Amino acid sequence: MMKTALDEQAQSSLLLRKLGRIDDLTDDEERAVLNLPMKVKVFDADVDIIRDGDRPSDCAVVLSGFVCRYKILPDGKRQILGLYIPGDMPDLQSFPLQVPDHGVGTLARSNVGLIPHECLQDMLRSYPNLTKAFWRETLIDAAIAREWMIGLGRRSAYQRTAHLLCELHLRMMSVGLARSDGYDLPLTQNELADTLGLSTVHVNRVLQDLRREKLITLRGSALHIPDTRALQAAGEFDPAYLHLTD
Repeated sequence: MMKTALDEQAQSSLLLRKLGRIDDLTDDEERAVLNLPMKVKVFDADVDIIRDGDRPSDCAVVLSGFVCRYKILPDGKRQILGLYIPGDMPDLQSFPLQVPDHGVGTLARSNVGLIPHECLQDMLRSYPNLTKAFWRETLIDAAIAREWMIGLGRRSAYQRTAHLLCELHLRMMSVGLARSDGYDLPLTQNELADTLGLSTVHVNRVLQDLRREKLITLRGSALHIPDTRALQAAGEFDPAYLHLTD
């Protein structure tokens, strides 16, 4: 599929906004990112972009939709290891590692841009500041993984659910995809369970608790947060690990 004007806009407003957090990008650096050859593909929900053990030749950029990194256990259960929104590159690890040890798939219908590894490598050789920006995004991804590990190991189900809802709220606000009082959450309770390491029944109970305490309302995929600070307090949420303001 050919790249369209809408895809160009998605790149500049989402990917460039994320990369520009480390430093102001020069005009040449912005053009270098926009000129990367990108094949845009549309993936339905619950479709693999990369399978565990593949040898991908491209890096993916989420242009719309919702994507996850996951691992399937021997008993067939799935653990979601990361959630990725428009502007994110969920498989940058495949660039240096070549063979990923996990899968990357969609949770909702998603537009994904595929950038050949060799083209990304050529750009990074020419623009060291962009290398720094991509490296920083990889480090933030690792920081999020550490925070999730703390949640799985030390936070209650109630806390980790509130914490995840707060994290997604701030991440989506940072790319202009959320309001100050809520956002669209296209995850089923089963997918939340796979993310939080809980049963679907337990997720349902926790969501009911959060509703009862008037911390959230959830109608379909529309999540409303009446009091952001109260929800953050419930999840013991400190956004420092997202590095959104430095």
